[in-house]
Amino acid sequence: MPPNKAAENVLGTIAFFSVDTGTVCWAAQCLPQIWKSWREKSTKGFSQWLILLWGIASVFLGAYALIQGLNIPLTLQAHLFGFLCLVSWGQCQYYGMNRTKLVSALMTLGVMLLCASVELTLVLTIRPMQNHRSKEIATSFFGIASCVLISVALIPQYYEIYKLKAVVGISLLFLAVDITGGVFNDLSLVFAERFDVLAAVSYSLVIVLDSVIIVCAAAFKFSAWRRRRRRGGSSIHGAAPSDEIPQLDGGSGGDDEVPLQHLTILSRTGSMLSRTPSRYSWIVTDVDDVRSARAGCAQGLEEGEKSLKGNHHEEVAEVGVKGERV
Repeated sequence: MPPNKAAENVLGTIAFFSVDTGTVCWAAQCLPQIWKSWREKSTKGFSQWLILLWGIASVFLGAYALIQGLNIPLTLQAHLFGFLCLVSWGQCQYYGMNRTKLVSALMTLGVMLLCASVELTLVLTIRPMQNHRSKEIATSFFGIASCVLISVALIPQYYEIYKLKAVVGISLLFLAVDITGGVFNDLSLVFAERFDVLAAVSYSLVIVLDSVIIVCAAAFKFSAWRRRRRRGGSSIHGAAPSDEIPQLDGGSGGDDEVPLQHLTILSRTGSMLSRTPSRYSWIVTDVDDVRSARAGCAQGLEEGEKSLKGNHHEEVAEVGVKGERV
C-alpha cells in the first residue's frame, strides 16, 4: 500500500482526540481511572504496580517514538500516557498506601523527573550514533522493553482479580478507551511509510490483555446474577417467611391471651421478672414464668402500698398521742 501521510496523521489524531468515545484515546486514557479513584477515595482492587510499570514503559516507548520518528500524535501520546499513569500511581500512594498528600506528591514528582531524565539521556545518546547497526539494535531494545513492560504490568492486576474474585477498583471506561486507542494506533501504522512491527505488537498486546480484564468483569457479573436468581427462585418455591407471630399452643385466642410462641424474654435479674444471684447477668425466661412473675409483681405492689399506708397511719396516731400528753 502506498504511503499516505495525511491518513497516517488523521488516524493518529483520532487516537489522540476521539470525540466519538467522549474522551481522549490513549493520550488521556488514564483520566477515567484518575476520576474514579478520586470519586471513591479508594484504589482497592487497582494494582499500583500496573500503573507504575506502564509509566516506566512510557519512557522506552517515548524514546522509541522519538528515535524512530513516528508521527507527532503517537509521540505525544507516549508522553501524556506516562504522565497520567504516574499521576494515577500517586493516587495509589495517597488512597491505597495511606501516605500524606505531601509525601505522595513528592514521590510522584520524583518518579516523573527520573523518567524524564532517563528518556532524555537515551534519546541524546542513541540519536547521534553514526553506526546504523548499533542504533537499530538500541532502538529495537526500547521497543521490546516497552512491549514487555506493558504486558508484564497486567500480571499484578490479574492477581488482584484472582485474590478478590471480582474486578473492582479499575475503571472499565479506562480499559475501553485503552482498547480503542490501541485499535486506532494500529490503523495509523497501516498507512505509514514503513509498517512498524514492534509498535504494532505493543498496541495489539494492550488490546488483547485489556480485553481479558473486561471479559473477567463480565463473567463475574454474570455469575453473581445467576446466584441472585437461584436464591430468588429458592425463596419463591420454599417456605415464605412470615412476619406474623403465631398464637401460643393451646391458647384460646381471647383478648387476655398473649399472641406469642417460642418467645423468650431477656431481662435484668434485678427486676421482678427473674431471681438470680447475679445482679448484672442476662437470663432467658419462659412466657409462663413471665405471666406468673407479672401477677406476683402486681400483688407485691398492692401489698407494698397497703404496708406504706399502714405505717403512715401508725405514725400519725403516735404523733396525736404525744400531743395529748403534752
